[in-house]
Parts: sequence; C-alpha cells; structure tokens
Amino acid sequence: MADLPPGTASNYFRSREALLVAAAERIAELHHADTDRAMERPATLADLLTESLLTAATTLRDRYRAIFELQLEAARRPALASTLASLQDTALLVTAGHHDQLGLTIPRERIPAMIALYGGALFTLVSAPPGTIDREAVRNVAQVIVYGCTEKKGQSGAKIIEGADK
Repeated sequence: MADLPPGTASNYFRSREALLVAAAERIAELHHADTDRAMERPATLADLLTESLLTAATTLRDRYRAIFELQLEAARRPALASTLASLQDTALLVTAGHHDQLGLTIPRERIPAMIALYGGALFTLVSAPPGTIDREAVRNVAQVIVYGCTEKKGQSGAKIIEGADK
C-alpha cells in the first residue's frame, strides 16, 4: 500500500478513534478547500451546489462515502461525535461567510436546513449505483435545495449574479 510496515499508523495515532478523528478533519479540510475554489467562479448558488454535488457523487465519491461511514461510527465513539459536531459548526460559519461574500440574503437561521438538505442529497447521490448520476438530475436537486419546490426562483435571495438564472 504505502510501503510501510503494518502498525505504522500507530506511530502517529494512539487509537483507532484518533485515526478516525484525523480522517474526519482531513475530509472537512478538503471539502472547504474545494468550496473555496468554487467560490472563485461567479455563478448562481444552484450552479455551485450542482457542481459540488456532481463532483462529490462522481470524482470524489470515496471521500464522501468515507464521511458517511465516519458519521455512523460517531454514534459509538464520543470523541469522533464531538469532532463531527465541531466540523458541523465550522461548516455553518464557512457557508455563512460564503453567502456574505456572494451578497446572498438567505437568513442565517435557514443555513442549517440548507446544509441538511445538501447532506441528504449528497448521501442519496453518493450511495446511488456508480454511473447513474447525471448533471440534469443533480441540477434539479440543487434547484430544489435553493428554491424549494415552488416555481418561483429567487425568493430566498439565492441569486449570486443578478439575472444569472433568467
């Protein structure tokens, strides 16, 4: 694998739980870095979510399956649960900062719901059979997260560039 003898991980991590905590922290770090890069390209929030979900469900599928495994493991490991709760708090702050940077008017109290919808969509997409995910289906999911199930777009202040969805 890495041409290291068995047990080498124990040189760096005192326990399995410490290894799992480090893995969760690294996955969150990678996710936030990907999100920061995506913020450099102006688009609508629906476009950003579409690209994020599509990439997560295809190119980065294993990364996101790992975080779901870690979330299940956290039910049995208090330190991991604490780390994941802290990472969730960080995700709220990062998301709110991105919304501010983009000039969105989405109320702060709705951000946790958007993150929950994103997480549910992500789980559905990542656990779908490989090769069954297409851009249009992911775009439809992203639009429901941003705009709800109504026909009216933009009611939540979800536009990043005025007129971008027209």
